[in-house]
Amino acid sequence: MNPALAGALADAVGPANLLTDPNELAGYASDGRGVTGRPLGVVRPSSAGEVAAVLRAAHAAGVRVVPQGARTGLVAAAIPGEDAQLLLLNLDRLSRAPAIDPVNRTAEVDAGVRLSTLNAAAAPHQLSFPIDLGADPSIGGMIAANTGGARLLRYGDVRRNLLALELVTSEAEPRLLQLGAPLWKNNTGIDLKQLLVGSSGSLGVVTRATLALSPLPAARVTAMLALDADESAVELLLALEASFGTLLTAFEGISAPALSAALTHVPRLRAPFAGTLPAYAVLIELSAGAAIEADWLEERLGDTLAPWMERGTVVDAVLDRGDALWAIRHAVPEGLRASGKVVACDIALRRGDVMRFRRDVAARVKAVAPQLRLHDFGHVGDGGLHFNLVWPPDAGPFDATVAEAARATVFRAVVEDYGGSFSAEHGIGPSNAAWYTELVPEPLRHLAGAVQRLLAPVPVGRVDFHDPISGDRA
Repeated sequence: MNPALAGALADAVGPANLLTDPNELAGYASDGRGVTGRPLGVVRPSSAGEVAAVLRAAHAAGVRVVPQGARTGLVAAAIPGEDAQLLLLNLDRLSRAPAIDPVNRTAEVDAGVRLSTLNAAAAPHQLSFPIDLGADPSIGGMIAANTGGARLLRYGDVRRNLLALELVTSEAEPRLLQLGAPLWKNNTGIDLKQLLVGSSGSLGVVTRATLALSPLPAARVTAMLALDADESAVELLLALEASFGTLLTAFEGISAPALSAALTHVPRLRAPFAGTLPAYAVLIELSAGAAIEADWLEERLGDTLAPWMERGTVVDAVLDRGDALWAIRHAVPEGLRASGKVVACDIALRRGDVMRFRRDVAARVKAVAPQLRLHDFGHVGDGGLHFNLVWPPDAGPFDATVAEAARATVFRAVVEDYGGSFSAEHGIGPSNAAWYTELVPEPLRHLAGAVQRLLAPVPVGRVDFHDPISGDRA
């Protein structure tokens, strides 16, 4: 790093919060999933004003900046690349205690605050930010990726629960903008804050947000159901929605290989079913306020499932009022990583297409990559599917070319044949930027590039929503 830039950054955040030593940088240059990089340095601001000073100094030096949160994303958007030295703008120090407004049911939160910290602050008010994840991301990162999670069926994604945000623009002279307000209803023009949601940090740096909170449920019942076949899942989903309406909080699907991987490699878990694992299982959650008791939820669930069990569509059912069944679901990614090299595909489909897709495309993948074994799971209730493939040790050395051919098969099928999405909730990052270029129509990329140029004329982040062939950012 040149001395002039180092001096300006040290003045902006204090010398202790500018890291340039390779040993210190190593901890920020990886996401724990094999993606690494070589940052020019790490700068750790503690306020929006310091963020603006960092961006101003970086622009003057011609250095690109990458905002970084908790590094729990899966598309390498917050990791410096190997091919260019980038300055990491780590937001961990933007972490003042969340300001909870229990009457308005909102929280004002710095971008570096973790989801667990926010929910710990909201819990005494019987509130939560109900985006349920296996990881513990930062709020800024959740906005950048438009995180969904396992309870999207009931509560929606970040976009649905975002009321306002504070943005530092990426310009030669950065501006501090307040987009939106802590209001549940606000129709005073174009909702500019939503442009930032899912932008992967490419439109500036979010430093603070106002989020809508939801009441904590007073009654909650979960059940894991063993099905006779995967095609029964969507029909069961419709029946549960008809019976419970919005009391149905989650509807998750888990294939036998994914369930087996979790139970085999995560010793703390207990198998939910006796004997052979079912070909397909679903995890459902029902929740309600104090007016409805858990006993009623269980009784009504039993009544709803009775005809399904009588005809053998639901082979077995296990109920729980705690988190034991959720622990199995959340352990699936860990189980897959322990089973071999994971080729992850985070996709979304129309709900009625999910089971047809998994059978159809599993056969296509087997034809191009017989070494890979499907271990799929995901949010069937909202059409999300983690169509994850595992290359086990007994299949021989991992072949990245074969794996990429399998991923291409999945992504092209989901977009071109099923009208779905190749990125359901992980966002766009370097790991899938090439698929954005191939599978998103050029007019849309052109328009996205124009928006990016308007809000961030100085490139920020590792994603350019433009045509990389022509290099035209507008």
